[in-house]
Amino acid sequence: MITQNDIDTILSGRGHVLDSHGSKIGSVGQVYLDDQTQDPSWVTVKTGLFGTSESFAPLQGANVNGNDVTIGYTKDQVKDAPRIESDGDLSPEEEDRLYRHYGLSGHTGTTGNTGTTTNAGTSGYESGFQAGDERIDRKDTVGHDTSGPTTDDAMTRSEEQLHVGTERREVGKARLRKYVVTENVTKTVPVMHEEVRIEREPITNANRGDALDGPAISEEEHEVILHAERPVVEKEAVAVERVRLDKETITEQETVTSDVRKEKIELLDDTTTDGTDTTGRRR
Repeated sequence: MITQNDIDTILSGRGHVLDSHGSKIGSVGQVYLDDQTQDPSWVTVKTGLFGTSESFAPLQGANVNGNDVTIGYTKDQVKDAPRIESDGDLSPEEEDRLYRHYGLSGHTGTTGNTGTTTNAGTSGYESGFQAGDERIDRKDTVGHDTSGPTTDDAMTRSEEQLHVGTERREVGKARLRKYVVTENVTKTVPVMHEEVRIEREPITNANRGDALDGPAISEEEHEVILHAERPVVEKEAVAVERVRLDKETITEQETVTSDVRKEKIELLDDTTTDGTDTTGRRR
């Protein structure tokens, strides 16, 4: 049982609402008090992305454990609760819808929200009028919206759609840089050299004159110059190619996943405390 003494703990800013299985539903938003008993009656649960959505959950039978509140309902029940603005007091019609959603019986009382244990407003099945008669009148009025003005005979269901586009942004740079490396090159070239050899020829009439030219006996020297080829290395810079930067566009398939919200419309039967979907099946 949750009392006023638990409100400061609940509204500490660090508390969460847990379902009947102990699973986290969301963080605590506001606490609504019964104007007659001053006991906490409802708590709003911040759900959705960044806590942008608030759902009402009953505090009947709930327990406080540290900064957390454990309620006797499931996470799906809370998230499927009627959408009611949490910036003011609960009207009788709004609390009527919440009672029917959670299968609670009506009561006589007033309920207001509290951020610092304040309360105001009127809600409940009976508060100066017969709840049953009010429901009959509301059904007889075509298109009467319990949370707003009278409209036509239908409500609009909306949903978020995912639109994915592309944007062009800089992801990197590429540049050309020229530098010098040294590598060893081996080539084979033919080279020639001269070697000396002795040739002997007999004295003949043809060479006799040359042979007898000079002293009969003497000492002489005769020499020849020998030649040899050696490799000569020369280097020159030669242009071999032109290199430039170019770009090409590659198209790839990338899958994008995101959560989208959609509204659901359900049929609530005034004669029962549970709901049915639009196909008539029990939820």
